[in-house]
Amino acid sequence: MEQRNDQFFYSNAPMADQNQIYLERPQIHDLLERAVQSPLVVVVAGAGYGKTHEVYSFVQQHKVHTIWLQLSERDNIDERFWENYTAAVATANKGVAKKLIDLGFPTTEQQLDRYLRLPQDSLASDQRYFFIYDDLHLVTDKAVLRFLELSVTAPFHVTSILISRAEPSLNLMKMASKGLLARITEEDLRFSREEMVSYFHLLNIRISPDTAASIYRDTEGWAFAIHLAGLTFRNQSSNAAYVPQALRVNIFKLIESEVMAPLKEELQRFLIKLSLVDHLALPLLVELADKSSFIEKIEVIGSLIRFDSYLNVYHIHHLFLDYLKGRQDELTAEEKTEAWTKAAAWCVANNQKLDALSYYEKAGAYDKLIEVVYEAFPLAMPNRVARFLLNILDRAPEDMYRRIPSAWVLRSHVLMVLELFDRAVAEIKSIIAALEAEDPTPLRCQVLSGCYNNLGIIGLTTSTYSRDYDYVRWFEKGYSYYRLSEPKFSESAAVASLSAFACRVSVPDKGEIEKYIEANAGMIFYTTRSMGGLYAGLDDLARAEYAFFKTEAVEAEQFAYKALHKAQEARQYEIENRALYYLIRISLYQGTYDKIPRYLQLLEAQLSQKDYFNRDTYYDIVTGGFYIRLRQSERIASWLKNDFEESDLNSLAYGLETMVRIKYHFYQKRYTAALALMTNQKGIYGYSGYLFGKISFKFMEALCLYRIKDIPGAVEALEAAYELESPNGLDMSFIEMGRDMAALVSAVLKEESYRESAGSGAGRIPREWMEKIRRASLAYERKISVAAGIFVDAGEENQNNPHRNTRI
Repeated sequence: MEQRNDQFFYSNAPMADQNQIYLERPQIHDLLERAVQSPLVVVVAGAGYGKTHEVYSFVQQHKVHTIWLQLSERDNIDERFWENYTAAVATANKGVAKKLIDLGFPTTEQQLDRYLRLPQDSLASDQRYFFIYDDLHLVTDKAVLRFLELSVTAPFHVTSILISRAEPSLNLMKMASKGLLARITEEDLRFSREEMVSYFHLLNIRISPDTAASIYRDTEGWAFAIHLAGLTFRNQSSNAAYVPQALRVNIFKLIESEVMAPLKEELQRFLIKLSLVDHLALPLLVELADKSSFIEKIEVIGSLIRFDSYLNVYHIHHLFLDYLKGRQDELTAEEKTEAWTKAAAWCVANNQKLDALSYYEKAGAYDKLIEVVYEAFPLAMPNRVARFLLNILDRAPEDMYRRIPSAWVLRSHVLMVLELFDRAVAEIKSIIAALEAEDPTPLRCQVLSGCYNNLGIIGLTTSTYSRDYDYVRWFEKGYSYYRLSEPKFSESAAVASLSAFACRVSVPDKGEIEKYIEANAGMIFYTTRSMGGLYAGLDDLARAEYAFFKTEAVEAEQFAYKALHKAQEARQYEIENRALYYLIRISLYQGTYDKIPRYLQLLEAQLSQKDYFNRDTYYDIVTGGFYIRLRQSERIASWLKNDFEESDLNSLAYGLETMVRIKYHFYQKRYTAALALMTNQKGIYGYSGYLFGKISFKFMEALCLYRIKDIPGAVEALEAAYELESPNGLDMSFIEMGRDMAALVSAVLKEESYRESAGSGAGRIPREWMEKIRRASLAYERKISVAAGIFVDAGEENQNNPHRNTRI
């Protein structure tokens, strides 16, 4: 089969064994030839009907770029599916595989949109492609099915072939109604009696017409049963009688008598070991084999085990695999543990992280499991990975935590990611009490340091509503134990994940923001020392943010630069990203447009930072925030334009994109969509939960209501926004709305309660403040108009700039 180095997808089809005998079935090939004229082909039949072999035999004869995705039950974990998918993509196109790894499994409209753009850039428009999804019936996860549904119905020049034992759990009605779907069924794949006899002739088996009729009646054209019937005759004397009950009673008994019985016991045990693992790569099989001759001997089994010479892996027929799994109890515990441990090590080496965790769990090697977690996953791991880990930790034996105390640190971190704060605090305090009652060994000190630091992070997160800033004491305790610990705990993935704002306060009380920033500064002294630079620059970022919203642009710029440099030194990418966002906004406000291209270059350079988990998302958000201020809505990422699409960020980190999307709808005059976005915000840690977010929501509500002629509602919303901003003088959000805010304020000033004749204090907002906001908003609008003219063309040039200097 022809292969291209630049093809987008990959082939891991079960390659034909040159030593095996297969019957060519021209009518099936003709059926497939007609079917692939449609962009979607569904092949549905039970196990053993030759679905995979017939499709593979067909595509092997075509000079078509064939893509074969072999699915399994483990692909119901989307992270594992993506690891498997991208690893296979790498065999054909490492560049595209890297882009897919960076993208992550597409769970949102944002990521799905990016995924769909990759094939457009990588598939040759003058070439034809087959994309085959084998064993689709094993996939039940809704997210994975959604991705597969999108892939097979996408308007690419690709023919998708779905191979399944049951009707696919995909919505294909639209394709079917348009005549774009072809279907091949079990009835189409059944052997005719003539084909069965021809197959026996290939095996040098001659049978009477009566025997042929008896076999066909028992097998009903089932390819697998016909194959086993042929084995029966080959393993017996030529004049042996056919025994139909063997097929009717139990197919496993036939496997036992015709396949396994001739094999030596040690080879049988090796085959049973293979059923313990899903990754049958040749190097792993060599590790599992006690004797190298086993690899050669399993090939005599025939079509039940096939070797894929392209990917260097073996494939076991489903029915044979089920039979082998039924005999796993014959293995000793030591044999099983050895096999799982070797499989886990292979998975780690081949970037199959979630599978490695599963194998280590089965082997009871929890120390290795924890090691993989810290090395392979970011601090702000996705919720689905956290749930997967919590299930593993919940299943662990009770003595595991006594033997491996660091598991408590991991467990509490996982609970934090899932926002199970009360449960996390209770468990952490329990383990702290137990450990502090014992001698302070270096290892115990390491665990205590992690426990206290996790308490501190929980305190930092919940302080938004508790207003308790005493969490610094937990970080202090964590640092004190860190200094006594051995080996020193290294957080290679300690990259802070920010929420929508650096100032995470929820109330407008005077002095509240200052208290929060002061606590942050105290916290950072400890976290940067004991947690691998975590939160470096966050206090300066908060100061820059606060100064910016108070329109103190010079001071804001100074603090933003400090935050940027500290974050760059400590690899705190999100703090760096947010500092650049404020520097861009400061430049727009000051009219220093010449600085902005440099900031955009630095943002683009972050896309190459592999350990910045959310880099693509935040790049879209920050550049989207810039372009939406220039009224260049067409240049923001398409996923930001959808009405109700949820973010793919960790739930504790999302929210910054919300205002970009609201403003997009506002400038498109889709005011009800913008209002709906504000109404449908979820979670107390979302954008609307923070003071700056509450202010923004209220004045955007006022602007939308004004545009739909609800003037009383607009006045009420603007008054609410003013009451939130006035204790601290947070004017900048209003000013950034330019001419639209000026128009709203002018309209409010014309209302009866705000006319000068109404007397002082009749309205809830001082006239002087509204006059100030109107003047500042119009001045800002003039600067935006200038910037829009500058960046209408320069922006595209900057986006394609290969320069990658990542420092100011």
